[in-house]
Amino acid sequence: RLIGTSLYGRRMYETMRVWENDDWLADEPPVVREYAGIWRDTDKIVYSTTLTEVSTARTRIERQFDPVAVRRLKETSGRDLSIGGAGIGAEAFRHGLVDECVLLLCPVIVGGGKPALPRGVRLGLELLDEGRFDNGVVYVRHAVSHR
Repeated sequence: RLIGTSLYGRRMYETMRVWENDDWLADEPPVVREYAGIWRDTDKIVYSTTLTEVSTARTRIERQFDPVAVRRLKETSGRDLSIGGAGIGAEAFRHGLVDECVLLLCPVIVGGGKPALPRGVRLGLELLDEGRFDNGVVYVRHAVSHR
């Protein structure tokens, strides 16, 4: 509800676009159906050099991550931005565009993929919130210090 625009890399967008369809939601709990509605109501920008079209509403493609344009969007938007995807997340951290970092830590080791946080960037963090779910997932939310 606080998010007005979500910024995605291609792979994260391809994962998240499942929320556009109602087919599988009928037997899901109300909170899952509510999230689907929130996702659909959010504007989406997908950063991709290979994607030729999008299959979801309120979505546009940008060929490259432009930190100046993202800063402008951040400053002029009446709502928060969210970032999904390791590549654009790293770029946003490098350019000082991240105010808060939210991570969900899952109790499983997969052993591959891109790092969730960028290499070579050091930022101070202040814990704002944390929680543990019954399935063992741990939620942490930190403010990012740009000193």
